[in-house]
Amino acid sequence: MAVKENLIHLKNSLSSDITLVAVSKTKPNSMIMEAYDAGQRDFGENYVQELVDKQEQLPKDIHWHFIGHLQSNKVKYIVPFVYLIHGVDSVKLLLEINKQALKNNRIVNCLLQIYIAQEETKFGFSFEECEDFLNSEAFSQLKNIKILGFMGMASNTENEEQIRKEFRLLKDFAARSLIFNPSSLILSFGMSSDHKIAIEEGSTMIRIGSSIFGSRNYNT
Repeated sequence: MAVKENLIHLKNSLSSDITLVAVSKTKPNSMIMEAYDAGQRDFGENYVQELVDKQEQLPKDIHWHFIGHLQSNKVKYIVPFVYLIHGVDSVKLLLEINKQALKNNRIVNCLLQIYIAQEETKFGFSFEECEDFLNSEAFSQLKNIKILGFMGMASNTENEEQIRKEFRLLKDFAARSLIFNPSSLILSFGMSSDHKIAIEEGSTMIRIGSSIFGSRNYNT
């Protein structure tokens, strides 16, 4: 199926309270425009330079989500326009986002990435580190960022019970975080392979690439 048909099929399976982020990394502008013309506005990228190039060339009402591992020295390139930064995985990165947001007179929306997988290749705060930080004086001083919720990535495994358990741990942790309004809390977890489990376990935002654009990489 083409991008439009894939997107419509996927959206028809989702309830209205789930935000779909179309993961468009490595995909050409023509494919992004197919999704855009079908009504999609939230797109996810994980390479800074690719995101900057696409933002310059594509419609300005697109909501660009940065979903990759963001290096502090590259924050300045996306802060002027980024809609939501998903993978904020350290205090150092938060401080840099706040600094660059202040320079751009913006308040930048962020999600704190929590380490829930049983894999060393994943990034994120531990539950304890995150809780300590959210209750710290340093957090209260960050005036140019807005933490909207949490992001997590489950282990790369076919064990559905393990995936479900990891998602559930994040949902339960978020429920205990009293600084967030439950009605507006964003929980970003679930991808093409596990988004159905993620939604069952409380995800409000899923990141889908191959089920929309196909698995082949394209040159941009």
